[in-house]
Amino acid sequence: MRAMYRRKTEKEIRCPLEYGLELFGGKWKSRIICVLAQKKTLRYGELRAELTDITDAVLSAALKELLAGGMALRRSYDEIPPRVEYSLTDKGRSAVPILQSICRWSAEYHDGGSGGVCRGCPENFGRSENR
Repeated sequence: MRAMYRRKTEKEIRCPLEYGLELFGGKWKSRIICVLAQKKTLRYGELRAELTDITDAVLSAALKELLAGGMALRRSYDEIPPRVEYSLTDKGRSAVPILQSICRWSAEYHDGGSGGVCRGCPENFGRSENR
């Protein structure tokens, strides 16, 4: 097993927001969290099918970052053929309300406030009964 790349110097995080964005920011990590929040547990191929336009290299890198940050859990089964499943940890699930809030804010201000649903998010992911 190859060791994960490690920075020569630790990245300096100056405020808590930077920490959060490091864990779930970017194009793909938030989408992966979103899909796992809806589907609960997925195998690699199922996750890739949900994220239709992601490459294997990008998905693999994003999953490694989520695993390293404690946001996702990788469970491998000693079976033939090998089976690996991904799910959110408690820490990963705790980010879902934050992402929902960002989704609601984005729907309000993207495309002139059309109230669109975030692509790739579970149905009603960014919507709240208390709006």
